Amino acid sequence: MYEVSLYNSLTKKKERFVPLTPGKIGMYVCGVTVYDRCHLGHARAVVFFDVVYRYFSALGYEVTFVRNFTDVDDKIIERAHQQNISWNELAEKYIHKFYEDFDRLNVKKPSFEPKATEHIECIITSIEKMIARGFAYEKDGDVFFSVRSLDEYGMLSGRTVDDLLSGIRIEINDKKNDPLDFALWKKSKLNEPAWDSPWGKGRPGWHIECTAMIHKILGDEFDIHGGGNDLIFPHHENELAQARAISGCHYARYWMHNGLVTLNKEKMSKSTKNFFALEDIYNQFEPRYIRYFLLTKHYHAPLDFTSELVGDAVNAWKRVENSCGIVHNILSRNTYSLIENINHEMLKGFCEALSDDFNTPKALAILFDTVSCMNQAVREGKSHKELSVLLSALETMASILGIELFLPEQAQVSFSDIEDIDEQKIIEQGISCLHINKFSDEQIKLLVRLRLLYRMKKDFKQADTIRDVLQQAGYTLRDTKNQTIYFQL
Repeated sequence: MYEVSLYNSLTKKKERFVPLTPGKIGMYVCGVTVYDRCHLGHARAVVFFDVVYRYFSALGYEVTFVRNFTDVDDKIIERAHQQNISWNELAEKYIHKFYEDFDRLNVKKPSFEPKATEHIECIITSIEKMIARGFAYEKDGDVFFSVRSLDEYGMLSGRTVDDLLSGIRIEINDKKNDPLDFALWKKSKLNEPAWDSPWGKGRPGWHIECTAMIHKILGDEFDIHGGGNDLIFPHHENELAQARAISGCHYARYWMHNGLVTLNKEKMSKSTKNFFALEDIYNQFEPRYIRYFLLTKHYHAPLDFTSELVGDAVNAWKRVENSCGIVHNILSRNTYSLIENINHEMLKGFCEALSDDFNTPKALAILFDTVSCMNQAVREGKSHKELSVLLSALETMASILGIELFLPEQAQVSFSDIEDIDEQKIIEQGISCLHINKFSDEQIKLLVRLRLLYRMKKDFKQADTIRDVLQQAGYTLRDTKNQTIYFQL
């Protein structure tokens, strides 16, 4: 099995990954707050950690993957009032929309998808433990975490209490003992969602939701916590503080944070309206190309969205699909199967790239090297067995990355199709088609046969002229040793 290394945001260095329990992994990734449509920034985190889930599963680990929904929050309540619907109706609407968006991105379902509203009891229990241990206090129905009560506060973000006082905008609340303290439980106002608690009717704060759900599903300590790097402070810092206050446990052993998606170099954010909703992007680009685009940069790095860059991604992945289609056409779909052994020699470089802190750009480069080898094998007329191994390796890589391969419908003309034919007749018929703006299927096949005839006669100038005409009509041609495969993009 490959040895995986991860950059740990807690220790600020790359470390060898050693799971808490051999052969098993517990992983939690912060989900979305469901008050609006998802955008490309959400997609980057969801897609990247889907790759992490897929790869660890491919390596043979039993992965318990948890991704939550925040379905009660100030933003949800405010948006529901604006739309004149109930807060839970709004949340369910956007949970449904989440599934629509991410099913199209070929995202696997996690092991658990808890909702905050389904875990009120364990949230209350967690808060009670913090109060009992002196880390939290109640004021008139609100409960706050006392930041200064925990000496380790700031261990994830690297920020000290003095840093926070001087550099962070803090919500003003007269009930707090200290302006740095944050809400664990909020006393409900009129027409707001509310649950019974020892402190009166109220609802949970944002940070406690994740900590409580993690404790219930994964336990006091687990392997990996993930999310966008905008969550390091305050959300993940506060999660960690709560966990330390509840049980003194280490909580997550490895913290992984992906870089943000930018639009015109500015963070993509719903609050600033600097974003494109996924469903709007899908109207311009097919989802599989978006997924490929999201993996073209290392997950630590920011990723700037432009139509030009996504256009490059479209063209790149189409080349992969076209090459796969050609080999599929040669082999037929029933002559091979995906490589089941992840340690197969063909997958070695690819897996080494992903094992090195999930270096997806390097993994994609190796995938394209495989495409080049496959194209060369086609040109040289290599055996079906060799083509099968190459195609199988490539499709295994695509499967681990979760990028779907849609193969174009293809047809072919071989040298045997132009043997014993009336050369003059096919030349006359083919040349007469060159002046037609729109071709029928039969006319396309006739032109491909004419080009193949010129190739056989080594009249490459005429063959190139016909190729150019076919390309202008939207057809792609791939020449093999004995035939020409053609398809329309």
